[in-house]
Amino acid sequence: MHLAFSVALLARRPLLARLHAEHTDAYRLLHGTVEGVPGVAIDRYGPHLLVQSFRDPLVIGELEVLAEMASEAVGAPLELAYRHRPSSGEVETLVSPLHNEAVLTECGVHYRSLMDHRGRDPLLFLDLRVVRRHALSAPPGANWLNLFAYTCGVGVAAAVGGAHTVWNVDFAQSALDFGAENLLLNPPAALAERRSQPLLGQVAPAKAMRFIKSDAISVMRQLAGLSVKGRARKRPHQHFEPRQFDRVVLDPPRWAKSPFGAVDLVRDYQSLFKPALLLTKPGGVLVCTNNVASIDLDEWRGDLERCAEKAGRPALAVEVLTPEADFPSPDGRHPLKILSIRC
Repeated sequence: MHLAFSVALLARRPLLARLHAEHTDAYRLLHGTVEGVPGVAIDRYGPHLLVQSFRDPLVIGELEVLAEMASEAVGAPLELAYRHRPSSGEVETLVSPLHNEAVLTECGVHYRSLMDHRGRDPLLFLDLRVVRRHALSAPPGANWLNLFAYTCGVGVAAAVGGAHTVWNVDFAQSALDFGAENLLLNPPAALAERRSQPLLGQVAPAKAMRFIKSDAISVMRQLAGLSVKGRARKRPHQHFEPRQFDRVVLDPPRWAKSPFGAVDLVRDYQSLFKPALLLTKPGGVLVCTNNVASIDLDEWRGDLERCAEKAGRPALAVEVLTPEADFPSPDGRHPLKILSIRC
């Protein structure tokens, strides 16, 4: 394992230099099977080195050597955190850092980070950096809808990039609370400087950000002018008038079920895609993700293009957004697939 990690670090030298130059200190250092170590991922999250194992647990002494190697490669001392995440059981944090909480930086944007927390996944998905970069560099003044927002990383990047308004929708209040804290780590003065213009109306960015605790299926169908389905439609829930957005981000989990319907990326992505498409303004951009490794990118793209045609909103342009170089894929078939669709 040490040899494979050494090779991975050496291959990343030019990439790390570029990331550090753009004020990024969160990235993947070892990408599991692709780099010769099945069931292991090693990431830098600011001052922390997060090692995750998905099959057999690792030896603590070995982890300490990996932390030393990583610290030398990135040019900064990294504090070790180790989580064992077998598919058949609960997440075990086997090594907790002395300082659990930190602030990391990506493309100059700050995000709160916790190594030891209740959830299974890290609080910022590093392979989604390409979407946050997309949000950061988008034309300013747009209205954004961030669906299945989790800790609102894309929404915060959009705000820093100059969005007029951003709605973040997620069912977990704890995740939205992290999003609000992330926004506060990037003060109005910093946003104004990045935008190279005054904030619209001198309003603090938090005023332009909404954190909506709700089932995303219910919200998107209402905004799209479609009826709410499922047995919960007669229960009390938030109501929204139809509305369209300049840019929409659809980043659903692989599978989930709620009273408003099911999320199933393998068998029925279209049931999410159609309402997201309809609530995107004509000429606007819809960014879709699919994290199911077995799904073929070209087949998925074809399914969405046919769905758009059938809905009367054909795709005007489709761009594939590829996870960045710290997530290598020799055959170009990344598990995470991302499409940016102008419609």
